Amino acid sequence: KVHSRRVEALLKDKKVLVTGAGGSIGAELCEQIARCHPARIIALGHGENSLYRLPDEITAWSKEKKDEHLDLVVADIRDDTRMDAIFKRFQPEVVYHTAAHKHVPLMEENLEEAVTNNIEGTQSLIRYCQKYGVGHLVLISTDKAVEPTSVMGMTKRVAEKLVLQAAHEMGKPYVTVRFGNVLGSRGSVIPLFQSQIAAGGPVTITHPEMERYFMTIQEAVQLVLQASALGECGEIFVLDMGQQVKIV
Repeated sequence: KVHSRRVEALLKDKKVLVTGAGGSIGAELCEQIARCHPARIIALGHGENSLYRLPDEITAWSKEKKDEHLDLVVADIRDDTRMDAIFKRFQPEVVYHTAAHKHVPLMEENLEEAVTNNIEGTQSLIRYCQKYGVGHLVLISTDKAVEPTSVMGMTKRVAEKLVLQAAHEMGKPYVTVRFGNVLGSRGSVIPLFQSQIAAGGPVTITHPEMERYFMTIQEAVQLVLQASALGECGEIFVLDMGQQVKIV
């Protein structure tokens, strides 16, 4: 684990809020944060079913520890009144913001959802980070925010700019982490390929020359934790993902 001492020093005895905690990245974040001995983890998610399963996915803690130090919070980050109440109650000191709509084609058809969730939801979260003096904020972004050509990429780019603006206003280590395709994450292409292969094919690929960067969920989350420990003010961190791999 790279920089594990720095990460542990940041998270030890802290109250840590993870949005989108029911997702694959959010759940792995909770698992790795738990290993750093935080005071508590506030796992916030919109889907009750994935949140309900989350305690089973945190293997670093015993059941007693989970009962005592893990709070499962069902909420929509767009709900201002609810978010204010959550921040007021839990007083988080470190925030990892993974909650977002991320399906590129779906968001082309659902522009309003993309804007309200990815932009306005992030704006709301930042507002309460500022109001309640959160020391560290990390936005999970995407390589699709680089010169975006899609609605999803555009909304994530705006979210990045909001975090950057807040970092400079507050003079605090509010940072962004961008990564590419995460192997096996919910909604990624690998589970789709697996189901196509299980059904006997065909495996649908957009173009035979298509190449993409890939990393594992564990690697992606390690990057996020490192960024939170290394960040100073408004940086964008990008993982060196090695060579692109042909999808074929």
